[in-house]
Amino acid sequence: LPQHLASLAATAQEETWQSRQQLQAQRQEMARLQEELSRARQDGERWASALQRAQREALEREATRGAEQARQQELIRDMKKRLLELLREKDALWQKTEGIDTPVPSPVPRDPGLCARCHKDFRLLSRRYSCRWAVREWGLALGQCREGLALTSCSLSRLCQGKVCHSCSMDMGKHGRCCLICYQQRHLQAT
Repeated sequence: LPQHLASLAATAQEETWQSRQQLQAQRQEMARLQEELSRARQDGERWASALQRAQREALEREATRGAEQARQQELIRDMKKRLLELLREKDALWQKTEGIDTPVPSPVPRDPGLCARCHKDFRLLSRRYSCRWAVREWGLALGQCREGLALTSCSLSRLCQGKVCHSCSMDMGKHGRCCLICYQQRHLQAT
């Protein structure tokens, strides 16, 4: 019995010693894992701060890039305006050196579908007449302009406004028809 008790006590001591060894190994493993956990937390905090810094820098770069783009677009707009101004100045100087006056507006009305005098609408079967005398006078006036003689407001006011209807035109015999205004001015000049 005492041997049996001694063997039991030795076995218990052996188990106790093994338990203590396992407990110590587990404590060492736990300490190592806690150390790794604290390092992982520090790394996580460091990466989080680096990510926040990178996001802040990206936002700052984006804001700077947007401001630079706006400034460049404004510069392009200003350059285009200045280019147009310079082109207008160049054209004005070229016209001045070449002796070209500003173009004279055409006396032909904007809406060719209306009588120039009574504003009657030309229908499909309506007769419309171009004033032959005004066409001849306009050609003479353009010839004078090419020869260096200026068109005066008086010579332009003599010209009719283009196409007229049958009731607003007068027969000039072999010369065709002309508008009433040109017909009256022609007869006033003849007298």
